[in-house]
Amino acid sequence: MARITTSFGARTTAQEVVEGIDLSGARAIVTGAASGIGVETARALARTGAHVTLAVRDVDAGHTVAAAISATTGNPDVHVAHLDLADLESIATFADEWDEPLHLLINNAGVMALPEEHTAKGIEMQFATNHLGHFALSLGLHDALAADGSARIVAVSSNAHLMSPVVFDDVQFAYRAYDPWLAYGQSKTANILFAVGATAYWEGEGITANALNPGAIATNLQRHVGGMRTPVEKRKTPEQGAATTLLLATSPLLEGIGGRYFEDCNEAELVTRRDPEAPRGVARYALDADNADRLWDASLRMLG
Repeated sequence: MARITTSFGARTTAQEVVEGIDLSGARAIVTGAASGIGVETARALARTGAHVTLAVRDVDAGHTVAAAISATTGNPDVHVAHLDLADLESIATFADEWDEPLHLLINNAGVMALPEEHTAKGIEMQFATNHLGHFALSLGLHDALAADGSARIVAVSSNAHLMSPVVFDDVQFAYRAYDPWLAYGQSKTANILFAVGATAYWEGEGITANALNPGAIATNLQRHVGGMRTPVEKRKTPEQGAATTLLLATSPLLEGIGGRYFEDCNEAELVTRRDPEAPRGVARYALDADNADRLWDASLRMLG
């Protein structure tokens, strides 16, 4: 497969990516769209004319953001719905209440480097929120995605996936000492493997999925680690951080293509070793079809 490259790069903004894109009437969901790059993702989609739903835990904050997006884009079809990705009942309610074809599902929400915590079902919280919640949401919205005929799922991952594969024999850190960064890295690898698996299982129904690293953006994602530590010259603005998401969501280059991983608006190169000074690229284990199948089966078991 030829690697997909574009004229865009690390400093490209979401608005630049969607220039000339018309998604009038299409429906999009963006999780975690009340802050950070989720806001700019939703704003750029609203500029294309799409009907955008902000799926958020804090509904009040969501309404404030939605009103601002409508005001700046002139798009009145920006809506808010409650969604807690760590709560399977909340996910089921959200999916059950969605009754229209869905063109774009942007799995954007996430947590990073949390102290050790587990859900009521015993699932490690970063894995539960970053992967399993989005997995359950995607399953719940499968029929709506299939009804669109050419739907796309975008999974926001991270270069932190280079820190850890999914350790299938100990996803929950029952035997290993808990490490917040290894747990985060494992969950981000799971995001990529989900894109591989969803494309393999669903592309026959017109659904494709891709994953991405948005880059280093100072947001409340870093609240558990004392803020952003990446040097200023290597950081992106939220508008730049949302650009690769918008490429995967809207570019004609990705029509019918899935199971890939992008960074800086270009498909990432395979790497065999993580460079701690400049972590880039995608690990082979994150794109492995057997790993994707194993994760899919394990995730179904975790959902009961």
